[in-house]
Amino acid sequence: MTGRSVNTPRRGVRLIAVIGWISCGLLLVCWAQLMQWLRPASVDQQRQKLTRWWMRNLIRILPLQVKVSGKPTAATALWVSNHVSWLDIVVLGAQAPVHFLSKAEVRSWPVIGWLASAAGTCFIQRGQGTSASVQEQLTSVLNANRSLVIFAEGTTTAGDRVRTFHGRLLSAAIDAQVPTQPVAVAYRYADERDDIAPFIDDDEFSQHLWRLLGSKDIEVEVQFLPLQDSTSQNRNQLARNAHTAVSQALGLDDGKITSEPAEVKAAA
Repeated sequence: MTGRSVNTPRRGVRLIAVIGWISCGLLLVCWAQLMQWLRPASVDQQRQKLTRWWMRNLIRILPLQVKVSGKPTAATALWVSNHVSWLDIVVLGAQAPVHFLSKAEVRSWPVIGWLASAAGTCFIQRGQGTSASVQEQLTSVLNANRSLVIFAEGTTTAGDRVRTFHGRLLSAAIDAQVPTQPVAVAYRYADERDDIAPFIDDDEFSQHLWRLLGSKDIEVEVQFLPLQDSTSQNRNQLARNAHTAVSQALGLDDGKITSEPAEVKAAA
């Protein structure tokens, strides 16, 4: 990181700000739980507004400069995105009222699990024999007029490729008869692929956050691509078309590796 690091005092100030903002988020979690008990009918809309507000302000604390092209559809849709880092959730969640898909273990994680649950994350249990129940769960979210984000690769990458999109997860869009919207996310520094933002290999969250806070601003490019009609395609066609759209938007020659392969980390 020679030449791109900030001084230690500035990194420390950022860390304090992040800790303070997470504490604020935990207060919002308590508020959401109270409202869920008092006024369950109206809590989801208010929770989504607060979630976007919280994530937008977290981006201001982190060394990220987000540039968005295209627009997220205002209608209910299944967003299908590539996956590079836990930062993807913050960046995409700040753009529109959406729900995320996560493995069930995350629900029990201290702090992160509480924040994810309060934001309306859809938790799934991975393993054999769960495909039908997962699809039903995702379909029910979409049928409730709640847009959902899935990272169809199932893993993170270093941003040098787009791995195969799993069609199984896209079945929910067909069942709910809502469109899919491919979304391409890239992290760059000095017009090159950034190597700090990716959450890969044996990365641990606190160590990754510390490295991130020591960096000068990273440019995040978010591209909302044209909608795909899920009623005229099967799930594998949807997955292939979304994969092609995202790969081409990122300039990755339809997902082919443009540099040495990097190990991947299971997606949250």
